[in-house]
Amino acid sequence: MHIVVTGANGFVGQQLVQNLLNTQSKLNGFTRLSLIDLHFSEYIDDSRVHYFQGDFSEISLIDSALSHPAQIVFHLASIPGGMAEKNYDLSRKVNLDSMIYLIEKLKSQTEKARMVFASTIAVYGSDLPEIITDESVLKPNLTYAAQKLMGEILIDDFSRHGWLDGVSVRLPGIVARPPTESGLLSLFMSNIFWLLSKGEKFRCPISSHSTAWWMSVQCCAENLIHAANLTNEQLASGNRAFTLPVLRFSLAEVANAICDQYGFNVEDLVEYDTNIELEKNFGSYPNIETSRANSLGFRHDGNLSELIQRALTSSSNF
Repeated sequence: MHIVVTGANGFVGQQLVQNLLNTQSKLNGFTRLSLIDLHFSEYIDDSRVHYFQGDFSEISLIDSALSHPAQIVFHLASIPGGMAEKNYDLSRKVNLDSMIYLIEKLKSQTEKARMVFASTIAVYGSDLPEIITDESVLKPNLTYAAQKLMGEILIDDFSRHGWLDGVSVRLPGIVARPPTESGLLSLFMSNIFWLLSKGEKFRCPISSHSTAWWMSVQCCAENLIHAANLTNEQLASGNRAFTLPVLRFSLAEVANAICDQYGFNVEDLVEYDTNIELEKNFGSYPNIETSRANSLGFRHDGNLSELIQRALTSSSNF
């Protein structure tokens, strides 16, 4: 079995690769693991692992990685929200044009590949109803989110034709990302974990009562692998895009819990601002029902304490 991971050196990609290499993984029986990214921070000493370093928008990179037909592809590579807003040409090249080339390349294979596409909850936009369900309207108001929705439609259409066996999973705020510049507008959702767990001051750009959907990177990787293992019978009804089960908490709830867990006084460390645009896009998430995803076995972290522990434990590996 040949598995391909695009964006393999990213935050989610690194955790996914770790999980795939775990002997307990449901996909550990692979014979070849091809990793694609602009650069790699480390190289794994495993004869099954092959590295393809370069710009994902260069089709020769995709051609090289798929010189051996793939059975499973995890497509994580993207230009994220903030960067996509500033550079449309780059985001279109990576988020759309290269994805189209990738799925058309998979279409040309003799054996149909399972593709797991990392979409985003941002496809719902910012003017949200009181509760999100499987029937909620999708109305993205960020270029990145619009491009992800286009990707979902392509996955559905190629799967309908039988050219591809695709699944799209809409990822929420995945935490806790390393405290580096990543082009993500939502990076504050990770910084809150890093700073408060160390007893350092945190200035939150949105109000204390702002609510977000949260998931640890470990839980995210587990859900991606679960998506790769879904049977065609399980995917027979409805479209192939799923909003994952998540935990919903306010920024104040998360801040208080982290400080309690690490023995710090939250009032000494946290201040809140009100960036209206940021809050509209990342701090106004309502309650959510994910009946389809639940029925197929997708899971969230369980509770806030577990989220904190898993987010910081997983992230300490990066």
